[in-house]
Amino acid sequence: MTGFYAMLSRMKYIDRWGLMNNTRTENISEHSLETAILAHALATIANTRLGKTINADRVAVIALFHDAGEIITGDMPTPIKYYNPQIKNAYKAVEKVAEDKLIDMLPDDLRDVYRPLISNDDEEIERYIKAADKLSALIKCIEEVRMGNKEFLKAKESIEKSISYMDLEALDIFVAECLPAYELTLDELG
Repeated sequence: MTGFYAMLSRMKYIDRWGLMNNTRTENISEHSLETAILAHALATIANTRLGKTINADRVAVIALFHDAGEIITGDMPTPIKYYNPQIKNAYKAVEKVAEDKLIDMLPDDLRDVYRPLISNDDEEIERYIKAADKLSALIKCIEEVRMGNKEFLKAKESIEKSISYMDLEALDIFVAECLPAYELTLDELG
């Protein structure tokens, strides 16, 4: 018996944005799906418009697993996670232990399939996933601010700034062409 898949299903119990007053709670399962969709979009834009040859499907699958370790660690708030280099490095070590623990839950013959999905070491793919992860956070901020939640204003500004420094052309295209739609109502989208 393997508990790996049952453990992954617990992503829905890990809430994000724990230090913030949310109008709607978001869990890592929802976030991972959105990040996968956004990462696929970024890779697709890069391939279609910029002549890249990135495996968009692989990017999306790795993005689905990008926060899997948080099933064990929980969601560490960003201001704490990146407060200083010592905390950042210590948390990276904790994340690695959590990822290894998840992989160890698999039968031996499946570990080599899932290890690169959970512990991705492809830097190019990682750039797209990091960008999608930031986009997902920005979208959450946009949604909260649209609902009148001013608590997310500073986070929105901070994430917009970090996105502007990411140096990923596909991300710039998405921000210019797709992100404004997240400000619209359902009727306006239609």
